[in-house]
Amino acid sequence: MQLDQPTLLEAYRRMKLIREFEETVHTRFEQGDIPGFVHLYAGQEAGAVGVCLHLDDDDYIGSTHRGHGHCIAKGCDVEGMMKEIFGRAGGLCGGKGGSMHIADIDKGMLGANAIVGGNPPLVVGAALTIKTKALAKVAVSFTGDGASNQGTTFEAMNLAVVLGLPAIFVFENNGYGEGTGVSYAVGADSIAERAAGFGLHARTVDGRDFFAVFEAAREAIERARAGGGPSAIEIRCMRQYGHFIGDPQAYRSKAELDQCRADDPLTIFRQRVEGEARLEAAELDKIDADCRNLVAAAVEAARNAPPPAPAELLTDVYVSY
Repeated sequence: MQLDQPTLLEAYRRMKLIREFEETVHTRFEQGDIPGFVHLYAGQEAGAVGVCLHLDDDDYIGSTHRGHGHCIAKGCDVEGMMKEIFGRAGGLCGGKGGSMHIADIDKGMLGANAIVGGNPPLVVGAALTIKTKALAKVAVSFTGDGASNQGTTFEAMNLAVVLGLPAIFVFENNGYGEGTGVSYAVGADSIAERAAGFGLHARTVDGRDFFAVFEAAREAIERARAGGGPSAIEIRCMRQYGHFIGDPQAYRSKAELDQCRADDPLTIFRQRVEGEARLEAAELDKIDADCRNLVAAAVEAARNAPPPAPAELLTDVYVSY
């Protein structure tokens, strides 16, 4: 599928915004501005953007503890995200959820989830709602290679097949579940082939290549919208940082980290679109500057925002039906 210029520009804008956001959060966390625990998505941008460019606000996604990239790719407000991560009033969850629990129902973002394998059952529930109401929508579960081993994930995939739900299971295989290598922890060479065993349409794509992810997602999402049932996509990618900020990464060699930086999906995207004369370097450079300014403004807004009021402590704990 040949993408037009506005789509290419938007793809790069979202990927660059994720990268700028993550690099800034990394710096601010190390400076002591951000409480809690933070897991960065840098290096995996082509995955979230390649999938979410096909979605609108009425489609659903479920995310992981490494969820900033999914939020931005789905269109969540960057200032609201930054306030949430800083633990300030005005954050997307009132400043009470932090990095691992960002949600924005208005954008179809069901929430980041600190429980490994926690979001596939939630996404299946959303997909069941879509089918029950006969909507031409989809629900997408983003999980890592670690969650591919969880019983919750197996049950969710099986139920999606049995009920013929419009669910897409995206496995971002970055090679590590925390610090444990996928070759040790996953008892199969291919996560996609394992998913196919549940009856899913499944394929594996190169997560460095936005265009490969975009095409695989297009096929799966179009099939789901048309009533063709669930799919699985294994995206093989590399995270540029450790499991969390501060992870010494003793389990990774310097050569591997250098290769990860060399295989940067943003660089690969730029080289392709510039080389094919589909976009000009000046257009992409302007996006770089715009993203830097947007994230800088979000940081200032977060730093100047007050913390949640003490009266908010016990709100949003239970939902009354």
